[in-house]
Amino acid sequence: MEIFTIILKIVLSVLFFLCLLKMPYGFYQLIRFTAMAGFAILAYHAYKRPDKTEMIIYVCLAILFQPLIKISLGRNIWNIVDIIAGIGLIISIIIDKKSHQNSISNQGGDK
Repeated sequence: MEIFTIILKIVLSVLFFLCLLKMPYGFYQLIRFTAMAGFAILAYHAYKRPDKTEMIIYVCLAILFQPLIKISLGRNIWNIVDIIAGIGLIISIIIDKKSHQNSISNQGGDK
């Protein structure tokens, strides 16, 4: 896994957890732009992999967070979405790291 995608996932997770605090409205608009761009980048990186499930998830999240046509869910629902997205990104880091370690150990055993 590239260090860039790990950093991007951590930054997005932190931003989503910051959304749980009472912030000015401009902060939430910034998060929508950042999340859309971040998920689009993650979708592009996931597109390069054979399994496209992760790519589809990132594309759906980019559409959900896009700021052009706002999806009104209410503060409580958005808090739940932010928590799920933040935890999901952290879990994806752990899963990708484990699968990367498994692929390295499998390659080492073939020699």
